[in-house]
Formats: sequence, C-alpha cells, structure tokens
Amino acid sequence: MGKDIERAEAIANAFQTIKKELARVIVGQDDIIEQLLIALFARGHCLLIGVPGLAKTLLIKTLGDILDLKFSRIQFTPDLMPSDITGTEILEEDKSTGQKTFKFIKGPVFANIVLADEINRTPPKTQSALLEAMQEYRVTAAGQTFELDLPFFVLATQNPIEQEGTYPLPEAQLDRFMFSLWLDYPTFDQEVEIVKRTTVEDLQALQPVVHKQDILEFQKLVRKVPVADNVVEFAVKLVNLSRPGDGADEKINEWIRWGAGPRASQYLILGAKVRALLHNRFTPEIEDVRQIALPVLRHRLVTSYSAEAEGVGTREIVDYLLNKIKD
Repeated sequence: MGKDIERAEAIANAFQTIKKELARVIVGQDDIIEQLLIALFARGHCLLIGVPGLAKTLLIKTLGDILDLKFSRIQFTPDLMPSDITGTEILEEDKSTGQKTFKFIKGPVFANIVLADEINRTPPKTQSALLEAMQEYRVTAAGQTFELDLPFFVLATQNPIEQEGTYPLPEAQLDRFMFSLWLDYPTFDQEVEIVKRTTVEDLQALQPVVHKQDILEFQKLVRKVPVADNVVEFAVKLVNLSRPGDGADEKINEWIRWGAGPRASQYLILGAKVRALLHNRFTPEIEDVRQIALPVLRHRLVTSYSAEAEGVGTREIVDYLLNKIKD
C-alpha cells in the first residue's frame, strides 16, 4: 500500500514536470495537455480536431520526446493501403544458400505514440487497419500475430473545415477513442508569444522526463485506485440519460438519435481516476467525472436533424445532461 501511495505521488510530480517541459515548446493548451495525459495513463486513445496550424503535430511529437517514447507519424491519404500502416511482407534471398523466404517488415504502427494525421482522408478499409491495434495491442499480417510494444497510444487528427474528399469515421471506430478533443485558437497574448518563439532560430532542446517503464507502472496503478459507489453511479446515470427511448428526457428524445454505450461509463471512471491522481488525490470525486464528461461523450452522441436545426451541438447537450443530474 505504501509503495502505491509513493507511485501515486510520483504521477502527480511527473504531471507537473511534463507540463513545465512542454511549456518550453507549446504555448497554452493546458486542458488539452491534461486530457492527453489522462488518456495515456488510462490506456486510451485520442481524436484531436482542430483547424491547421494549431500545433497538433508539434504537441504530439513533443510529448513523445518528453516521455522517452518511440514516435511515428502516418499521413493518411486516399491511396493509403492497410499494409502501409501495419507492415508488409517482402521476398528475401539468403545469399549463402540461395533460398528465398518471406520476411515481414513492420509498419509505422509499431511505435509507442502513433500520430494518425488526417485520419478521415483515407477509406474505411485503411482506417480499420488501426482498429485491431488500438483494441488488442497487436497486428495480424500474413497469418501471423505480432505484439505491439507497450505503452501504445494512438492520436488521430481531423481537420473540421475541409470535408470534401473525406471519409467520416464510423461510429464503431469513433467509440474506440477515449476522448475527442477540440483545439481552439490561441488567445491574442498566446499568439504573440507563439510568433515570437517560432520566428527565431533558437529551438528548445527537450529532455525525457518520464520513461517507458514509469508509464507502464502508472497505467497499472490506475486500475488499483478505489472509487466510491456514488461516483460510479453518477457516471452511469450520466451515460444512461444520454440514451433516447421510452421514459427518456423529452429534450434528449428530440436532440439525440443514438446515445453513448457502456464504454463511455468505463472511460468516465478510468479518466476520473487518472485526473484524481494527477491532482494528488487518491480517489476520484464526482467533479472529476464532470470535468471529463465533454471529451468522453462528445463523439459518442449521434444528434438528430432537430438538434442541428436548433443549433444545438454536443457541448450544449452534455451541459444539459450535467445540469439534469444532482450530485
């Protein structure tokens, strides 16, 4: 028990160190950084949505450097094939015997942090090549199964403005992502600081502050964190309220075609556990669930035409749900 408390304190310290080191390169985005780390320590994956130029790629690559993890970037394009992600077999000749054998060459998915850039630019067949890896932490190719190196963290980006020539992610695939994170434009002062930093030659050299083994230990520790029944019930009630049907709230029936599934409840509790540890608490509170409700639910709610006509988005719906539940 004493060892677990020490490790829990180490997570909180590591979080502050990571934030400080990231701030040398990334200006602002504190909430996004916290949510990325919550997903990493909870063994989840993230979908990042934002217009070009908001440093999505830089943020993820910098995170890989600081966490001493192998980083890989896959640029999704309409002609990308599944084997471009998982790897391919090549025919190799043994020079001493002249014998030819097939050898599997691992693809870019064999890394710790995988950036799937503009994931909605590629057809569903290629998008699904990531599915097994995200869920099972392994790749099956040419009848063989290859285990991925842990920790394994997928961050997919989407550009919300250019929809021509894109393939929206199916709901089943969206559900694999723990969080959907929307990056906003920087404030005026932040943008001034960004311009000052990026128009000079002085580039910051980053030092790894958390190592692979630490992350794996943190991930195990999260599963041991105790959660009070009322916190679990709050999370499940929130997800239940999002589902339309007989007996559901009138507004929810009007706004939502499909609500969130049980995976949302699991991620709310896992995320709340990590958030509590990051803030130096040993058990999550209802407030932790409230704080991560939007990124967990945002991509799991399928809104109706009525909601679109009224200009009601998922943010407004999640706020409405949170206001409906008394702690």
